Amino acid sequence: MNIFEHLKSILEQNNKFCKDGILFKNVVVEAALKLDSDLLSILVNDEVSKKTFFEEVEKIVIFDKIKFQKFVSNKQFLPDSFTAYKNKIGLTANNEYLTEAKEVVLSWAYKDCILEGGQTKEAQNRKEIFWNETLAPDEIDRLFEPKVLTNWKRYDKKGLNEVTDISINDNLIIKGNNLIALHTLKKVYKGKIKLIYIDPPYNTGNDSFQYNDNFNHSTWLTFMKNRLEVSKLLLKDDGVFVVSCDDNEQAYLKILCDEIFGLENFQSSISVIVKPEGRNYGNIAKTHEYILVYSKSQLFEANEIEVHDKKFKYEDNLGGFNLKDLRNGNSAFHIGNRPNLFYPIYIDKSQIDEYGFFKVVPIENENTIEIIPNMTKGIQTVWRWGNAKVINESTELVGKKMQDGSFSINQKYRKTTVKVKSLWNDKEFYTLKGNQELELLLGSKVFSNPKPEALLSTIIEFCTDENDIVLDYHLGSGTTAAVALKLKRKFIGIEQMDYIETVTVPRLQKVISGDLTFVSKKFNWTGGGSFLYTELLDVDYVLNTINSINDKTSLSQFLLKYSNLFDYRLNIERLDFSEKTIDEAKKLLVSFIDSNQIYVPYSEINNSDYIIENREQLINLNTKFYDNH
Repeated sequence: MNIFEHLKSILEQNNKFCKDGILFKNVVVEAALKLDSDLLSILVNDEVSKKTFFEEVEKIVIFDKIKFQKFVSNKQFLPDSFTAYKNKIGLTANNEYLTEAKEVVLSWAYKDCILEGGQTKEAQNRKEIFWNETLAPDEIDRLFEPKVLTNWKRYDKKGLNEVTDISINDNLIIKGNNLIALHTLKKVYKGKIKLIYIDPPYNTGNDSFQYNDNFNHSTWLTFMKNRLEVSKLLLKDDGVFVVSCDDNEQAYLKILCDEIFGLENFQSSISVIVKPEGRNYGNIAKTHEYILVYSKSQLFEANEIEVHDKKFKYEDNLGGFNLKDLRNGNSAFHIGNRPNLFYPIYIDKSQIDEYGFFKVVPIENENTIEIIPNMTKGIQTVWRWGNAKVINESTELVGKKMQDGSFSINQKYRKTTVKVKSLWNDKEFYTLKGNQELELLLGSKVFSNPKPEALLSTIIEFCTDENDIVLDYHLGSGTTAAVALKLKRKFIGIEQMDYIETVTVPRLQKVISGDLTFVSKKFNWTGGGSFLYTELLDVDYVLNTINSINDKTSLSQFLLKYSNLFDYRLNIERLDFSEKTIDEAKKLLVSFIDSNQIYVPYSEINNSDYIIENREQLINLNTKFYDNH
């Protein structure tokens, strides 16, 4: 037995390293690098492996893990293949090594990082910082702890009101960085959201994803991953995550969502026709975008969508109905390949109504006529239903005498709802419609490709029921919140840009006041409801103070007083402004503001280092939000 076979044989002592003759190479290497006690015990107690992989230094036995890793990675241990990833460590999916999990995962630069802050301070034009989840846990914990919420307002049909009470039943609008706001919501709304819908930047190069990092594609994926992970935590067990996207990132986003939500929870990739004539660039005119739908678990059940203004051709004592031919008109479904669906059906000829209908009966008798499926292209077709179902549901089947004297068998089709399909080609979903809606509502064009209300109403209808909570953390003009209100759902919206105050909030005020545009008529909306508006409390006063300082001595004094707000890597004692102008010094100081501390942590609401107006009132409202929900 050579050394390779020998090592394999001793590792079989533990099933986590080797089982049924199969060596789990990645697991073994990872265990070696971590100095796993089970692995070391096996190796050090075997004379051959001890001699090969251990050295004795002053009576201390030292394990040469680098030598061991190279040995296990040798091609003799890879008889099937030694591709680039076969013997690599650290590539995992759901805490399992790829060779064990047999999953497809997406890998990119910065995947194991948190993108600091986001776009909260675009004016600084600073290079993005990626906090590694393993190397910077303290910074990440500080970034994600709940933040102080300020500037509370309540809007209802009477207008603007002071906030005196806060309930989980309130609709909520939050201004601030959406990643930090999501983690702030986690303390109150974890496991309570039924639908999260987002229309994020598509990373086209011309949209709102204006990061400075050279790895734009990787940055976008990190940006999305950070938010998808906390989204999953916020969803109810039967909740659903829905995201709009286009070809720029759709394929990558699909795999990323598979990894986070689980491939088994993928519901559909819906194609939505947004511009029938196509966008006139590139070799192929793009007519559609995508909507990816993922459930949190198998508990999600989609609603059927109501078909409005449904017209029925026939009436009976149970109401209106249309007919649906029971015969399968597809010639591929003929007696030769579906013999079990070819059987006699009987209609009762003793009675006939004004429309020429005969009742379908389960068995033959003296008053019946036997009906078999009609011919299609010379081929005898079969029924759509099995015989057992026909008998069980015979009260909803009728025979109808046709003009030529023949008979057909039909289902009485009364349903006014249908399943959502994977292709949406309603003109109400077109981008043009969304633009027209916003321009009509706001008097000007604010966004390039706003989603129309009909699109959001369809998503909300099939994903939620009345009083469910709908969250949109790329709220934009507020379409999701507006439609949720009209459909009697609760909503939470997050937006960090200043237009939240000039576009989003005024739009929701119009809805509350009884806005009759867009889908209002369809859902009989006449107004009502309310929502709370609040903001993440930031430390803008730091920037304002720095910008107002006119001498370097005062700048140094300010730095010493508020040192906790600056990046911990900044060595204050060694920071020298003497060779810089006042403007250069201020710019340098601004670049060291710690994005983790831009927003005030709720745990430090009493900290006097933070300048907080109306502190007592703010403490009262934040306590009601966090502790009394």
